[in-house]
Amino acid sequence: MIANLTNLLRRTRQHHAIEHATIHVLSARHPGQHFSGYSDPLGFTITGDLDELSIRRAVGDALLRLQAGEHELALHPNCGTNLVTSAVLVALVALVTSRKRNLIERFATTLIGVLPVMVFAKSIGLYLQGYTTSAEVGDRWVAGIHPVSIGRVRAHRVLFE
Repeated sequence: MIANLTNLLRRTRQHHAIEHATIHVLSARHPGQHFSGYSDPLGFTITGDLDELSIRRAVGDALLRLQAGEHELALHPNCGTNLVTSAVLVALVALVTSRKRNLIERFATTLIGVLPVMVFAKSIGLYLQGYTTSAEVGDRWVAGIHPVSIGRVRAHRVLFE
């Protein structure tokens, strides 16, 4: 059971890295367009107004570039890990500073505490992505890419063997 859980986590981390690398490739090829993704043990879903062939090429190039050693592609500044890191740190500062009784004093101490958190949260989030992604993707290959709809948002589901 632990081996299965470890394997699921490893695959999710690999897919997360490939998702980030794919978004880097797509963003370079289609400046001004917005892309986002969500990874799981089976693959990832990527949103963006593109055709299947563009996604297929980007995923293939992302995989090749990661396998060639471009491990920095596994990290992305707009990753949800960065957002969660910022939110958790800000919430902790708010909890610690909420002990003051005076509203002005609470506001001022919270602001003073949140400012440095906001400065360093992105760096901390990027550091944590080292644990939520794995650029070691030599054993991953694409099984299929299929268009999906998420409400009115266009997306593609990328599955791996």
